Amino acid sequence: MTRTLLTNARIFDGTGTGIANGDVVIEDGRIVEVGAGLDGDEAYDLGGKALLPGFFDCHTHVAVSNVDLFGIIQKPFSLHFYEAAKNLRATLDAGITTVRDAGGADLGMKRAVETGLIDGPHMQISLIMLSQTGGHGDGWLASGQHLRLFTQHPGLPSNIVDGPDQIRQKVREVVRMGADVIKVATSGGVLSPRDDPRHAHFTLEELQVLVDTANALGVWVMAHAQAYDGIKNAVRAGIRSIDHGIYLDDEAIELMLARGTFLVPTLVAPTGVIRAAEAGMSIPEASLRKAKEVIEIHRASFAKAVAAGVKVAMGTDSGVTPHGENLDELVLMEDGGMSPEQVLLATTRNAAECMDVADDRGTIEPGKRADLVVLDGDPLDLKGLRGRVRAVFKDGRVASGDL
Repeated sequence: MTRTLLTNARIFDGTGTGIANGDVVIEDGRIVEVGAGLDGDEAYDLGGKALLPGFFDCHTHVAVSNVDLFGIIQKPFSLHFYEAAKNLRATLDAGITTVRDAGGADLGMKRAVETGLIDGPHMQISLIMLSQTGGHGDGWLASGQHLRLFTQHPGLPSNIVDGPDQIRQKVREVVRMGADVIKVATSGGVLSPRDDPRHAHFTLEELQVLVDTANALGVWVMAHAQAYDGIKNAVRAGIRSIDHGIYLDDEAIELMLARGTFLVPTLVAPTGVIRAAEAGMSIPEASLRKAKEVIEIHRASFAKAVAAGVKVAMGTDSGVTPHGENLDELVLMEDGGMSPEQVLLATTRNAAECMDVADDRGTIEPGKRADLVVLDGDPLDLKGLRGRVRAVFKDGRVASGDL
């Protein structure tokens, strides 16, 4: 078995111990040694470059390339599969070696990456976002038409459910179709036409049935949750992560701390909607108005959660923003009160814990999967980080860049 040596590195290992000079040895896709003066059959001299665990993005939409809604409904159906391959490649090139897809990617896309048919990060998929009638995932328009970011097809079931019985059946169906995680909208959102981000969706009883059913099948639940009550109901029901978390009050934060609930902030998402509109994409006026309204509220809620010690895992809502620009989120997290070290931990170890894969990856330690990022310059300088990614290792092989 070939031992690959990465030597002369400045290692940020994701364990919270800081940066140290050292070597890493990889064998059969796994890290087998971390230390100094190590040897191997083949070697990469990193010349003092930084070496970090592969980054995570806990909220992507790799099957969505933009939010030009009028353009999406005119696009040939199969084109988004080819675009997904491009988006996955761009994500991997940015140093993101694991993603949790929050809707749109199906089992075939995940299988294509796993078998090497296309290049991309490791994936957990949710397929769809469960929504109540009139909820964030309901694209009904007053014209009678439906406007959706992704279309129902044999790999993606319908997503509208009402009442415990429908919810129970739909969770079972989605897991049957390959979902690793269940996503539910517990509040309104920005891009949906007929709801309000301040309004809670689904009852606590409905959410508890959803969580119990998912847990019985061995999967976790993530929540699109923006409204105060929608967040609190999600936490009380036992949902693992609050994604977006735009309207957070003291009670919601206390509940999250008590339950150990993760916050996946996606701070970059509202600005992505505004940028898309400025670029000429067809964004409904109501959605653009909501995006502008929530930006400062969102950032203030995030800062409050950080100050209180809520666990944060990095996520971007990429698809709303361009794929490959995922690391822009890190600067906004720092602006919200996290130290650079905390931001990097949220993008590595914490994210692995959120996705329940911390025993496999997220830190540079013996036995962990050899997903690694090589960076020029100081890894604690988060500005312009994407431009300093020099190489990305996935399963111990160079998957992007050149050393």
